[in-house]
Amino acid sequence: MKNHLLPLLALAGSLALSPGAAAQRKTTEPIRPAAPADTMSVYGRVTDARTGQGLPGVTVLVKGTSTGVSTNHDGTYSLALPGQHRTLVFISIGYVQVEKTVPATRQLDVALRADNRQLSEVVVTARGVSKAKRTRNQQAVADAYGLAAPSGTAVGQPYYSAPPVVPGEGESYATIQENGFHSAQKDPLSTFSIDVDAASYSNVRRFLQQGQLPPRDAVRVEEMINYFQYDFPQPTGADPFSVTTELASCPWNPAHQLVQVALQGKKIETDKLPPANLVFLVDVSGSMVGADRLGLVQAGLRLLVKELRPQDRVALVVYAGAAGLVLPPTPGSKRGEILRAIDNLQAGGSTAGGAGLRLAYQVARDNFQKDGNNRVVLATDGDFNVGEQSDDAMERLIVQERESGVFLTVLGVGQGNYQDKKMELLADKGNGNYAYLDNLDEARRVLVRQFGGTLFTLAKDVKLQVEFNPARVREYRLIGYENRALAAEDFNNDRKDAGELGAGHTVTALYEVVPVGAPAAVDKLKYQASSAEKPAPASADLLTVKMRYKEPQGSKSQLLERTLRGPAVPVERASENLRFAASVAQFGMLLRESDYRGEATFAATAKLAEAARGTDTEGYRAEFVRLVKAAEGLRPGAESYGAR
Repeated sequence: MKNHLLPLLALAGSLALSPGAAAQRKTTEPIRPAAPADTMSVYGRVTDARTGQGLPGVTVLVKGTSTGVSTNHDGTYSLALPGQHRTLVFISIGYVQVEKTVPATRQLDVALRADNRQLSEVVVTARGVSKAKRTRNQQAVADAYGLAAPSGTAVGQPYYSAPPVVPGEGESYATIQENGFHSAQKDPLSTFSIDVDAASYSNVRRFLQQGQLPPRDAVRVEEMINYFQYDFPQPTGADPFSVTTELASCPWNPAHQLVQVALQGKKIETDKLPPANLVFLVDVSGSMVGADRLGLVQAGLRLLVKELRPQDRVALVVYAGAAGLVLPPTPGSKRGEILRAIDNLQAGGSTAGGAGLRLAYQVARDNFQKDGNNRVVLATDGDFNVGEQSDDAMERLIVQERESGVFLTVLGVGQGNYQDKKMELLADKGNGNYAYLDNLDEARRVLVRQFGGTLFTLAKDVKLQVEFNPARVREYRLIGYENRALAAEDFNNDRKDAGELGAGHTVTALYEVVPVGAPAAVDKLKYQASSAEKPAPASADLLTVKMRYKEPQGSKSQLLERTLRGPAVPVERASENLRFAASVAQFGMLLRESDYRGEATFAATAKLAEAARGTDTEGYRAEFVRLVKAAEGLRPGAESYGAR
């Protein structure tokens, strides 16, 4: 791009620089505006009173204002107190709300106690009952959250805003037809593409923390399972991932069995990753106004910039009424320039999503690094309304662009008009991954703690094909992966697109299996011979799993093969990996009101997850247990202020 200033003229009004920004910021310290003279900084750590473990994602609010932050992965926080306000309110789903005055030392540590009440007793949403009917505690929560305050604040202010009047209304999700049981004799092959996306879990968390059950189609069980990290062995050979299989009894149907097939991507230290050629593509249209949208994107990208190395290159493309190059490819050592470009973004105008994608891919191609990591990072609410509007048109564009060898990461933000269906499609078709940022801690998790997995691809077009032995398996059902299903013949077709595996990523797939001899899910056929009623011994193969993958810039796939044999162990004796994954799958089925949820209950799910928390150094599994307990209070028939 010979003159990167020309496109800016087409974006006048959308990308105006902040007044005096250039004069106020130094070249090396551009992150936050200076705090007013009458403010005071406070910092501290929020922990679980029982375990002493730091709690991530706790809302810390300045009482009487809408200013606040969310705690980091280790429970730490810091914020500036405006004016003479000196009282903080600490709020987290599943814990008793705490209100504390900031001491003179300016360090305020808080231990939160578990709250055993139903969520309907303590959560107030924007469509809650009138003040006259609220309890004193409910009104305090509403006041603390500042539900009446206008959303959309400047950079450096709270990154969240009040929930919309009807959470989920106006949002789009692809319809999911849940997988059913297949006969191992008639249909022994199960073929699918891997999925490392985790957007569904953080999106579900957003609904639950607002006191709402998520729409059924917002719950993609495989993405919920794969949100969490598991303790699988690192690969030891030439292949970029290891393969682990396990067999246990099924917790929601004791007559059935549960198979876990897991991949563990090779972990690579950040300083050993190849050079990155990154193009940030940021939606600055009118729908992105708000601190929980563009403001959150800016905050997340600032965190990512701090991870860049001198050999990395970053460009910034924006789109609103037109698309423009705001920052040409810039070395990671020039963080000041990159951060200023991010800070100066402002939202307004319509959404030329197609034009923005084309320009971003063009910039990435023009600066392509043969042995590097070439990627477009798209941040948007998905509300494209100018250019390619249909999903088919966007799919054609992405499929065409992915042939360049440039990968795609999609970061979703916002609510109310959130277009999950479109963004999932972009990531799936663009050789990429997809995350939903519901708060700043999630941005940190995706862009900092999982820097390699999010932005560096170990293997592409990774497919799995599982063949079940009808001598041991009567029927089987793949849990989740409905939109990743492939035909059996697609497995050996190297032209068929599939999912990508990033550095350090784990992928877990679960099968519910009806063993030979157990009551069948489908009645016996009258006119065809059925499989043997006496099961083969446990020493016989239960299944064979085959995997195909390509090198990141390769075109020919490589084949791996593993078998699973042996008896099913009681689920209580299964690994923490299987037990926790099973609890997440069970939770997803309960949220979807699945026909296959069997004996599952929220209480049993929480118990299973609690027993499989392991070390949980970042607290995400503990947060999951709290969300399960919160969802129980919102289930159909339970009294709550939310609506299904």
